Amino acid sequence: MAQIPLELTRWTTLTAAILTLAPVVAFGFCSGLPGRIRALPRPMQIGLPALLSIPYLLTTWPLGWFRWECFAVYLLLPPAVAAALALVSALDPEQRGHWLEFLVLLLLGLSVDLRWLEPAWPRGLAFISKLILLDSGLYGFLGIRRLTGVGFNLKLRVSDLKIGLREWLFFTPIAVSLGLALGFLHWHGRVDRLWMVPLAWLFTFFFIALPEEIFFRGWMQNLLERRMGRTASLLVTSVIFGLSHFNKRTAFFNWRYVLLAAIAGVFYGRAWLAERRIGASAITHATVDTFWGALLR
Repeated sequence: MAQIPLELTRWTTLTAAILTLAPVVAFGFCSGLPGRIRALPRPMQIGLPALLSIPYLLTTWPLGWFRWECFAVYLLLPPAVAAALALVSALDPEQRGHWLEFLVLLLLGLSVDLRWLEPAWPRGLAFISKLILLDSGLYGFLGIRRLTGVGFNLKLRVSDLKIGLREWLFFTPIAVSLGLALGFLHWHGRVDRLWMVPLAWLFTFFFIALPEEIFFRGWMQNLLERRMGRTASLLVTSVIFGLSHFNKRTAFFNWRYVLLAAIAGVFYGRAWLAERRIGASAITHATVDTFWGALLR
């Protein structure tokens, strides 16, 4: 392959990142988007998310990282998710929670947590893959399934901030005391580059907290609640959320991280439950992560 100018590869990568963020922004701000998707002919509804393969092409081709088999995954997986959730819509119109949509969640969750698709990407760019999977889920659950009660809306309210910070304040004494006792957290003593903290919060909110809260609270806890009730779904989702951190900052099983993340999941779930809004739980989540990163890790 001919050498492609470095400046061009930067622009293609930036374009790919923007393209993967666009569906998140669209679903977050345009409440009428699911209705427009449902107005399309069914074959077009199912086939449209195949366009999510374009960011992979734009990112990897200029860098000589492109693999046809990986491209096929991104070409076929999003339509497969859409097709599965279209079937669920027909099988479970009352939205009581169908095993097939839990299977979709399992597939999307394991793909991220076990990093199945990371080898398909150049170093440092696997976050685009996570966004593609998030886009697939948003399209399937909101556009095709029309799942109610998700609470994903980027038009944040003052109440989101109040609830989010309230749950952070409730969780912080528990997290700090337990984290220090277990040797998981350590005081830094001072904050270097204080001006970076707001930027770190914004990055955490959009690229870590928001995707995880959509998945665990808007989809998983929301669906489990229909099967097992409010309290049980909160606890089960929190445990699963904790277990999803088993391989973070370790080569094996980081039980301290799992324990603290599971407890955090209870407070994230409470924030979401207060008004059933992802914005509130994402604010709690982003504030916890930023606080830990600035003062305690």
